[in-house]
Amino acid sequence: MSSEAASSPVVSGPALRYAEALFDLALEQNALEKVEADVGALARAIEMSGDLRSFLTSPVYDSEDKARAIDALAAKAGVSTLTKNFLGVVARNRRLFALAGMLAAFKRRLAEHRGEVAAEAIAAAPLNDDQAKRLRGEIERVVGKAVNLTVKVDKDLLGGMIVKVGSKMIDSSLKTKLNRLKSVMKEA
Repeated sequence: MSSEAASSPVVSGPALRYAEALFDLALEQNALEKVEADVGALARAIEMSGDLRSFLTSPVYDSEDKARAIDALAAKAGVSTLTKNFLGVVARNRRLFALAGMLAAFKRRLAEHRGEVAAEAIAAAPLNDDQAKRLRGEIERVVGKAVNLTVKVDKDLLGGMIVKVGSKMIDSSLKTKLNRLKSVMKEA
């Protein structure tokens, strides 16, 4: 994929546990909306900055440097006390390498709590509002639930799009179709 569409973060067992803990605390403190906004801002910062992703996942930097950096990021983003404390625990436990996965797992858990399903569309060109609305409506019709749609752009697809809903993926990109044609032609 191009740099415009970073791949979805890997969600490991520990990431799920941390995300579940954050969700439970946010629910208990009636702070789901604020933590959702915090998580969205942090996830966007990590997605948009290759340097930040590399820094968080690199074993070269010690955990104290990472903790200071994530504290500064949290202060700049103006996150809630709950989110700031969560980030502190993650940093102290040396789990910042899995932060992107934790944030993704939190979003999925929140969507599940709301009866929504998360869907991701990766298109070769940006979708306008009408196209995104129609795509969301079609996915909602198929899955029978409200859909939280994220749209990303990957110019490497050449045309078409890839739609991911849960563990299912529909790839109607021109890139994939050309690769299939190439494989068939090699066999002939």
